[in-house]
Amino acid sequence: MSAKNLDNHNRFRSRTIGFRVSPEENEQINRAVRISGLTKQDYIIRRLTDRTVIVQGNPRVYKALRNELAAVLEELRRIENGAGVDDELMDTIQMIADIMNGLKEE
Repeated sequence: MSAKNLDNHNRFRSRTIGFRVSPEENEQINRAVRISGLTKQDYIIRRLTDRTVIVQGNPRVYKALRNELAAVLEELRRIENGAGVDDELMDTIQMIADIMNGLKEE
């Protein structure tokens, strides 16, 4: 049996919430989780409760940012020939820019 899962206020998390997403939405959520450095559970709870997701710089976050920037660069090279930029790419670029701006302040 695993240890009790307590939140920051020492409350036992005993409820399970599940929902369905498309494969594209799943990838977008996973991308945001990787970049945030949080667990998927903590990331989703913070977003759903309208709390700020604060990214703490560490090697795992650095690696995720590097990989996401490489993917963005590859996508930009693909659309360089005049293809349109999709909303998901713009969301990813905005998320990375916000994180990078926050890291510069510290």
